Amino acid sequence: DARQTVVVASTSASQVREVQLCIRLAFRIEAGSGRELAPQAELMLGRDLSYNETQALAKEHEEAQILRDMQADIVQQVLRRLSAVKL
Repeated sequence: DARQTVVVASTSASQVREVQLCIRLAFRIEAGSGRELAPQAELMLGRDLSYNETQALAKEHEEAQILRDMQADIVQQVLRRLSAVKL
């Protein structure tokens, strides 16, 4: 599980204008006996977020909400893959 924030746009005065939020999750599915049920897979999500220094607190809250939504999306994707595994 890894999270990353990357600046994708800035002004000529080096002020950040847009960032990309990324979440990556690598996982594999094994039975209790150690038998592999699904090979290692990696899920990665990214979202763009505009940024303005005058609204820093609001943008911080927006970023936290986006990260929570992205995490919930990844959990749903993992659950769908788990439900498709044949025992």
